[in-house]
Amino acid sequence: MNKITDTKLLLTICDECEQRFYRMRETDHEPDFFGEVKPYADRSHKAIADWADEMKVWIKKEKPLYVHEVQIDSLKDSMTQFVVQSFYKATGKKRFILSIRAGRYTLQTVLSAMNADKGVDHVNE
Repeated sequence: MNKITDTKLLLTICDECEQRFYRMRETDHEPDFFGEVKPYADRSHKAIADWADEMKVWIKKEKPLYVHEVQIDSLKDSMTQFVVQSFYKATGKKRFILSIRAGRYTLQTVLSAMNADKGVDHVNE
């Protein structure tokens, strides 16, 4: 995979988490930790960690204008939390949604910076 594809995968994870969050609240479903939560979290956490490592290398090499390592670390921490929180109806809505929005914003900023490096004016979603 490449950096753009990996970044779009993380955007997809954000979407899945938000959809699951609302679905869990509507259905009043209590997830099976080892059957549902852990397998999804393990896959997502690996994708997030791999992406973060890849971005740090890219940042050091390309020195994008509006993307910094601290943002990558913050996104990594936030996403690893909300991936798991999305399974539980007791998760606070406001903070959860704000975390997702912040994650999407950072990911979109990264996509824009990568496309700017390539001379592309906008991001195709």
